[in-house]
Amino acid sequence: MSNNLDPLSNPLNIQTIKEIGNLDLPIMQKHHVRILAHCLHILKFIKADDCSELCYKNSLREWCDNQSRKFDDKKFSDLFYAQLDSTAKKLNIFSERIGKNIVDLEIDDLVLLAEQS
Repeated sequence: MSNNLDPLSNPLNIQTIKEIGNLDLPIMQKHHVRILAHCLHILKFIKADDCSELCYKNSLREWCDNQSRKFDDKKFSDLFYAQLDSTAKKLNIFSERIGKNIVDLEIDDLVLLAEQS
């Protein structure tokens, strides 16, 4: 299996998945970390450093719409957008609190966030 999985089907690479799997955490916290890592990867893919919040939200909306076309389901796009936008806000608040840029967050940071949730 390739270490570079299709970012549209699974944006996490095998190394990241194994790293999360090897964490000494309860299963639900590992799952939370995987979800955060998945969302963070998508946000990093979408976010441009010089992009305003409106530009970012438009890019996120467009990305979700493109993903939902695979399923021909507009409701999926709306729900996916709401979830990613909510996670982006949570990650931004957390990254500011620990003094990091969101794109610099690592697995250890996501573990800390999951433990606090």
